[in-house]
Amino acid sequence: MADIKIKDLYSLEESMAGEFLSKFEYPWEALSSIKNFIIELGNTLPEDKFDKVGDDVWIAKSAKVFPSAYIGGPCIIDEDAEIRHCAFIRGSAIVGKGAVVGNSTELKNVILFNKVQVPHYNYVGDSILGFKAHMGAGSITSNVKSDKLLIVVHNEGDNIETGLKKFGAMLGDNVEVGCNSVLNPGTVIGKNSNVYPTSCVRGVIAENSIHKNDGKITKKN
Repeated sequence: MADIKIKDLYSLEESMAGEFLSKFEYPWEALSSIKNFIIELGNTLPEDKFDKVGDDVWIAKSAKVFPSAYIGGPCIIDEDAEIRHCAFIRGSAIVGKGAVVGNSTELKNVILFNKVQVPHYNYVGDSILGFKAHMGAGSITSNVKSDKLLIVVHNEGDNIETGLKKFGAMLGDNVEVGCNSVLNPGTVIGKNSNVYPTSCVRGVIAENSIHKNDGKITKKN
């Protein structure tokens, strides 16, 4: 079975949420607590580095936010991040240092580690994206099953009940998701793995793997 615990997926020093996440075993266990954590953390941020610009919205002075972007609270935009034209941050979002949230990208209940890029027409909901993870143009995390049943993580025959109705995807460090791919509810992708463009991904992809268009998964050389 693939390793899918927080310690296996993420470099926790690459997020202001690292200490928070370390309290959990599996990453999806943190989803219900992101909102309250942001409010708690935001109120401790140094005023010489962060501006509080609305109800529970903190933006680093070094971040670049386009005037047309919408940022709903609670939310923290960390240093040197870039929030581009018409980005839509619905709330309960942490955008890490140097991360990019692009044109018409929507975020909701997420943690983006440092240097994450979701730069073009992405939907990222109820998800955690690790250090330097990148989602190609038009790729999305689907966070609710069509039958509205609770989400189960399928890991090589081991089925883990999450108890969650909303759960998008957990992407480890340095994951690359190709353009126009759909990550189905409960997807977990290990570190340094790649997803081919236009893929429909389900279940768990082990670290250092390649998910191809036909659903076949191969190990990197």
